[in-house]
Amino acid sequence: MQIAVTTPTGNVGHHVVATLIRAGIRPRVLLRHPDRLAPEVRHHVDAVRADQYDAESVVAATDGIDALYWVNPTSDSEDPLADCARATGSVVRAVTENRIGRVVFQSSIGAEKRHGAGEIDGLAHTETALDDLDIDVTHLRCGYFFTNLEPQLPALRAGVVQVILPLDQPMAWVAPRDIAEVAATRLLSPAWSGHCVQAVHGPADLTWHQVADILTAATGRKIGAEQITDDAMRAQLRRAGMSDATVEAMLGMSTGLRENFTPEQSRTIRTTTPTTLAAWAYDHLRPHLVDAP
Repeated sequence: MQIAVTTPTGNVGHHVVATLIRAGIRPRVLLRHPDRLAPEVRHHVDAVRADQYDAESVVAATDGIDALYWVNPTSDSEDPLADCARATGSVVRAVTENRIGRVVFQSSIGAEKRHGAGEIDGLAHTETALDDLDIDVTHLRCGYFFTNLEPQLPALRAGVVQVILPLDQPMAWVAPRDIAEVAATRLLSPAWSGHCVQAVHGPADLTWHQVADILTAATGRKIGAEQITDDAMRAQLRRAGMSDATVEAMLGMSTGLRENFTPEQSRTIRTTTPTTLAAWAYDHLRPHLVDAP
């Protein structure tokens, strides 16, 4: 079985690659810069230079592939939804022209809305485009990544995380490694077919108040959560250099799921994964915070 993995150095992708290697698979990995692969990985994969926004390069890179793990790449322009549409065009062409029969797509909770959830709308577009093809496809509807906390290290050092969601609103939090294990299992399993949705919810739904308490205990640094206005968050993102389109796409991922939204997939044993935020924060955040001033 020939399996291709996109974003193989990403938060989820590098775990997908490692899991497939441990399963005895030599995956083909698609990336713009093959030299960014970890040295210990390079001898166990077939690395192919490809730009996911360039359909021709994706078609060439996936020739002879049986199954594909597809992640829309991080936007590199001022219009992330347009970038999602370009990436979607690439995967549709590759699947169609190379007769790839099996795709696992990394999507998100909220894609079921189809419209009104900011950047998640781009994932919804990819879902519907893949569902229009005569292939076996699983959409992974993932919760909020633990790794989204890493860019907030300066705020965590200052003892506060600012968000626009209500602090008592629970949501699914998940470790990227857990997503990767579900993805690899789906790629390798012959037990499913057709068009499927597989939610990946992590071990528990957490409010921001609970997250702050968990981070405090795991890092040894007092951390609180503060709800701020949408306009205050807009100003922060603009100061960080984001375009107006990117700011609205980022905000929409929260505002679109803030009121009267219930995930299409409820939490069950099929959607619950084991890694806790406490364990992840101790391993990944504590080293950056324990000796910080």
